Amino acid sequence: MTVDLTLVWALLIATAIFLYVVMDGFDLGVGILFPAIREKAHRDVMVNTVAPVWDGNETWLILGGGGLFAVFPLAYATLLPALYIPLTLMLLALVFRGVAFEMRFRSATRMSQTAWDGAFSAGSFVAAFCQGICLGALVQGVRVEGRAYAGGWWDWLSPFSILTGLALIAGYGLLGTCWLIWKTEGELQLRAYRLARGFGLATFAAIAAVSLAMPFLSPAFRGRWFTWPAMAFVAPVPVLVALLGLRLRNALDRREEVMPFLCGLGLFLLSYVGLGISLFPMIVPPTVTIWDAATHPSSQLFLLVGTVVLLPMILGYTAYVYWLFRGKVTASAPGYH
Repeated sequence: MTVDLTLVWALLIATAIFLYVVMDGFDLGVGILFPAIREKAHRDVMVNTVAPVWDGNETWLILGGGGLFAVFPLAYATLLPALYIPLTLMLLALVFRGVAFEMRFRSATRMSQTAWDGAFSAGSFVAAFCQGICLGALVQGVRVEGRAYAGGWWDWLSPFSILTGLALIAGYGLLGTCWLIWKTEGELQLRAYRLARGFGLATFAAIAAVSLAMPFLSPAFRGRWFTWPAMAFVAPVPVLVALLGLRLRNALDRREEVMPFLCGLGLFLLSYVGLGISLFPMIVPPTVTIWDAATHPSSQLFLLVGTVVLLPMILGYTAYVYWLFRGKVTASAPGYH
């Protein structure tokens, strides 16, 4: 049996991107919640919940981007100029946010700490919004002629990409609230429960809006979701989203702690699966497939050997850090300083 290395690599990179989205998503979500929670003690606890893991979470972004560059160079060379502005803004926001993360604990005055808190929150908003912009620009399609990008500097900016940008802010906010429900207690946890309801409604509204808009972007999308017998295979996705929404509401009503976060992860997974159904096998819609963009099989095999060695190390380190810093984070517990 011949193994399709291109398909294997597509699954690996898709998995790395998904892990980055959900793991750095709740991290960014904590920053998105800063305007709603202004007390210094609460903000310190919020930051301390993500302090041990936020650096490791971004490892998956490097793995996904590096894999795209090495294995799908045509896609990398096409998408980079198409998304140059939002990608640059996203990376600058992540850097700025990281600096603010460190500096807020070293501020000598209340005014400077407020400024760094604002920078931390603004970086979280901008990074989340730009990631959503990039997603929307990819889904709506990239103009390619021959093997090169043929669009303009501002093709990425559209009503649909703005919608996906706002949708990702809402989704990350939901992950952030659910993370705080799991990791905190007392007044901060109660406020996270209340905020989770609002972000949950916003997330479901965003999922519905994006799902309704996508079929109008491409006949291929309509064909996969609204023609028979394809409908029979994809129908479980929206049904499971609705059921998961009911489970999330019940979990919040019953003051469950872990289940809201699991429901949030489930919503992102189902949305990701729905996106894969719409796009596969395109890596640069609407014309470039994963096989068109892939490098030579010998290069793919060489890179795969290194990845097979490296990936278990990353997974093991990530699992160990999350296990080591399990449990609640409180104001009296030792934190990041």
